[in-house]
Amino acid sequence: MAATRLSAATLILSSVAVGVLLVGCSASVSVGSTPKMSSEKLATTLAEKLAATTGQPEPDITCPEDLAGKVGTTTRCKLTAGDGSTLGVSVKVTSVDGDQINFDFEADGTASPAPN
Repeated sequence: MAATRLSAATLILSSVAVGVLLVGCSASVSVGSTPKMSSEKLATTLAEKLAATTGQPEPDITCPEDLAGKVGTTTRCKLTAGDGSTLGVSVKVTSVDGDQINFDFEADGTASPAPN
């Protein structure tokens, strides 16, 4: 039974990795002269985009830091499946237009198993 759950989680994470290799999106925020997107807003935006792209429920995503609105800025977020296995998601700012931060994100090709 545990193998079935692991296989299902791995299948879902693999679908995310294969289905969302590189996706562009944007969000609008405004803080001072350099726009920033909070880590919470970034995680929410990624979860919404992944769910829309894969047809799956919104995954649990956490991002460790705010995303600065400067072209080339990168960060790594983490998608966690229900069984505890994880998949990394790389985010890179592609352009900034006023307070609009445009970025691409790419899911890792392989999930990390849940800790035992």
